Amino acid sequence: MRATITDVGRVYLRWALTDGVGPLTFTRLLIQFGDAEAALGVSARALQAVMGIGPEKADRIARGPDPDDLAREIDAAAAAGVQIVAKADPDYPEGLRRLPDAPIVLFVKGALRPTDAIALAVVGSRRCTIYGSEQARRFGELLAGAGFTVVSGLARGIDAFAHHGAVEAGGRSIAVMGRGLGQVYPPENAALAEKLLEAGAWISELPMQAAVRAENFPGRNRIIAGLTLGTLVVEAAARSGALITARLAAEYNREVFAVPGRVQDPMSIGTNALIRDSAAKLVTCLEDILDELGDVGARLKQSTSGAAADAGAGPLFGAEGARPPDTDAPAPTSAGPPQPPAPGESAPRPVPVLSLSEKRVYDVLGYEPVLQDVVLRGAGLPPGEVLAAITGLELKGLVRRFPGNLIARRGLA
Repeated sequence: MRATITDVGRVYLRWALTDGVGPLTFTRLLIQFGDAEAALGVSARALQAVMGIGPEKADRIARGPDPDDLAREIDAAAAAGVQIVAKADPDYPEGLRRLPDAPIVLFVKGALRPTDAIALAVVGSRRCTIYGSEQARRFGELLAGAGFTVVSGLARGIDAFAHHGAVEAGGRSIAVMGRGLGQVYPPENAALAEKLLEAGAWISELPMQAAVRAENFPGRNRIIAGLTLGTLVVEAAARSGALITARLAAEYNREVFAVPGRVQDPMSIGTNALIRDSAAKLVTCLEDILDELGDVGARLKQSTSGAAADAGAGPLFGAEGARPPDTDAPAPTSAGPPQPPAPGESAPRPVPVLSLSEKRVYDVLGYEPVLQDVVLRGAGLPPGEVLAAITGLELKGLVRRFPGNLIARRGLA
């Protein structure tokens, strides 16, 4: 079992708990004194050489946190099964690490994975309409089904519906909290939060028992924006926290998307304004998002377009025993190279090298379409890894999707 915190994490946590030290001040301290540990023993006088630190603030920083507070924080995290991940730790998310105001430490329940680099945020109003809830759930499902990690804030309304969509698609989702991880807020989303942990995580930069305060949420929003390749806004009023997330995403050079709403609906004023002002791309489907994501989006778009074209070439393969058009060959038993062709036959396409998770998923699949849920259960891997492996196999031309959430191997010839 992994330790709750690393040795370097203890140093970073001390700075995170120090009165007067936020992410920007911490970055200046690192620049001035070389590293986090070297800065610990610096005098108040020396601290005043750092921009933004005056005499009074320097005295507070030099005193540092109460050692008992540090120990209590680590003990509380350990008791709740929470990891404390420092900015200097290798498993700190790279997207956040590059931010000028990156959190000094993250409290993480669940697990962060390399596949979370392919993530998209879905945010919006807490008081959403039926239309907004439908679109948030729809895009949560579409994004998770394509292999994205869906990131949101676990708030009422759009956030919760986006998380639900990702979970119901068997995908991975991360909830970024505006309070400490000692309790879930809002309490009515506790069951959803627990469900997320089956294939996702909770994240906060706040101490374990930090209470809900309005000033926590802009900081929470910057983490959502920084973790992801882009932010999708689904319903936002003229003044909305979701618009803060969209602005931060743009500042961090991330993509911004918006689902259009009804022109007279107060809950769509913010999203429609983003589109009108060219601050967000109008989105109606998954392909609209993939179009803006560079090489990642191009590869995923090529895969989903190929699957859609294949599915459109024949009937829908929803009935038991139905076969796609090119599945006359028996299913091989492994993902190894195909056998040499018989005399007079054309050579089969070579099979690309597969990762261990891709090999596991490929072995579960045959040429008969099966439900994605069957693959998730049969692969014996976390759902997020299975979905990422399916996407990788699609990109390598080895599997394809069919309507009704069905998946099958492609023929080798």
